[in-house]
Amino acid sequence: MNKNSSNIMALAPSTSNRRETVCIFGTGDFGRALGHKMIQSGYPVVFGSRSTQISSLIPKGAEVLSHAEAAQKAAVIIIAIQRQNYNFLTPLTEILHGKVLVDVSNNLKINEYPESNAEYLAQLVPGAKVVKAFNTVSAWALQSGTLDASRQVLNNKTEPLDTTNAWLSDSYLALGILGFFLFVLLGITSLPSVSNNVNWREFRFVQSKLGYLTLILCTAHTLVYGGKRFLNPSSYRWYLPNAYMLSLIVPCMVLVVKFVLIFPCLDKPLTRIRQGWERNPQYSEQSNYIINKSAV
Repeated sequence: MNKNSSNIMALAPSTSNRRETVCIFGTGDFGRALGHKMIQSGYPVVFGSRSTQISSLIPKGAEVLSHAEAAQKAAVIIIAIQRQNYNFLTPLTEILHGKVLVDVSNNLKINEYPESNAEYLAQLVPGAKVVKAFNTVSAWALQSGTLDASRQVLNNKTEPLDTTNAWLSDSYLALGILGFFLFVLLGITSLPSVSNNVNWREFRFVQSKLGYLTLILCTAHTLVYGGKRFLNPSSYRWYLPNAYMLSLIVPCMVLVVKFVLIFPCLDKPLTRIRQGWERNPQYSEQSNYIINKSAV
């Protein structure tokens, strides 16, 4: 048996060391969960309830008796009942004299009553010894045990943080946010009310320079989203690419052509042509002269 596994915890009570009987008043969620853990730990459990009928929800091995009969069988009594139902304890004052009463209740609101629930319980049963316990443990924590990883740790061992793919998710979000912001800016400047208030140089800068920057960011956003799946054969079902792969065809072609056109050997002639440059101006002047003469 693995000694480090705390789940293997006395699922069957030990008969060699008989332990003291524990009485639980209340068969609600918390009372049943606590009784189940008590039985697992080897303690005989008897429930005190208004109804003595055995229910399928009661843990196996536990007895269900009336409050008076159950209190007589144990020296420790756990009160798993809400405060407004404590009045049934008054007729049991003589039976509970000298016994230990464990209050597990919590009020729903702060300062709901002038005194705490334990103080109120001590006033109802002055001959008993009242203690407070289990009020910081929920029924779920008792039932789940070591399966509740948020509360219990099997091995107190710190594992190094794996940041192998963390930069991918951060880059994916950052590129998407920046691209969306610039895309909205381009849309605003395209409105007639805005474009009429800017000069041609400003409008050309926004629509050209920022336009290509937006295209680069949005394309990089989609490329990072794909990651290594571009090279994974399982991503191509029926030998067809996914939708995000198809959406990259046109942007990538535009960026490749733009990258080629920014080389000086192509950019300078194109810029001169846009500015009105002609390869053979003399031929152009002769053509204009002939056209004007024929018109006369």
